[in-house]
Amino acid sequence: MADITIYGAGIFGLSIAFTCLRRGARVTVIDPFGPGAGASGGIVGALAPHVPENWNDKKAFQLDSLLMASKFWSDVARISGQDPGYGRTGRLQPIADDHALALARGREMTARELWGDHATWQVIEATLDFAPLTRTGLLVRDTLSARLHPRRACTALAAAIRALGGTISTQGKPRGTILHATGAAGLTSLSAKLPRAIGAGIKGQAALLDFAAPDQPQLFADTLHIIPHGDGTTAIGSTSEREYEDPTATDDQLDALVARARAAVPALAGAGVIARWAGLRPRARSRAPILGAHPLHEGAFIANGGFKIGFGMAPKVAQVMADLMLDGTGAIPPDFRPEASL
Repeated sequence: MADITIYGAGIFGLSIAFTCLRRGARVTVIDPFGPGAGASGGIVGALAPHVPENWNDKKAFQLDSLLMASKFWSDVARISGQDPGYGRTGRLQPIADDHALALARGREMTARELWGDHATWQVIEATLDFAPLTRTGLLVRDTLSARLHPRRACTALAAAIRALGGTISTQGKPRGTILHATGAAGLTSLSAKLPRAIGAGIKGQAALLDFAAPDQPQLFADTLHIIPHGDGTTAIGSTSEREYEDPTATDDQLDALVARARAAVPALAGAGVIARWAGLRPRARSRAPILGAHPLHEGAFIANGGFKIGFGMAPKVAQVMADLMLDGTGAIPPDFRPEASL
């Protein structure tokens, strides 16, 4: 039975711990702040695919992960007895003009080629009550996008890990194979020790509105993700800030974001803000997750750089990292390996 020690209890660390435990490993997760304390404890939870065109390893990896998500999260819910808030509810996006319509029509065909029978990307008429404004009266609807409640997902994963015999603690000595999944703080620390920065934390701000639309698709309008959660709230996010004074403080940038969301989706006009969130999300230099052998610690591994797609990538990331650490066979795309970000 292999021993695995994982530093970091964010979405990557917890997902990998869960997967390794199910494959018979002994797993300890160490995080001084507890599960979901960093970016993984946010409130948005958009599991949305890249557009179905210009296919590459990153998009193929993401597709596999999104298709794995339903079983992955249902297993987490069953083992933990807690609801992670997963739902494959799809997504709507407005079509602004004839050029955007032509692109959308082209993507209908490429989605059939690339997604097969797993999901659709189609142009529909804007007849739904919960939908963004659209100049053309048309929307894109895809059936691949899903939602997840980040905080509940981390809580459920932590409970599932404990139910499987794993340990989550705030401190402790490492044992066996070591994985570093330490998010933005880890990227910053690692970058300071390398000749070239491997990544950095990008601040994001998000809001939670008192608006119930639990069965409705998520929306993407005016570069904003609008996510109806199953608990009767709706999340709005997020900003992307490279420069900031306080990484966890919200400010007028979030007020502007909420105003844009209400302008784009009239149904949100009277919804009050019930929670505000800000934090640093780990963005790798390559803009892809960093997976593989740790660049500084021989024999150790790294899983970091989820940025905006960490929850969507988590099931597949967990699979390939468990393969790598337990069997030495992880099929990791070249662009995801640490050297691609150096």
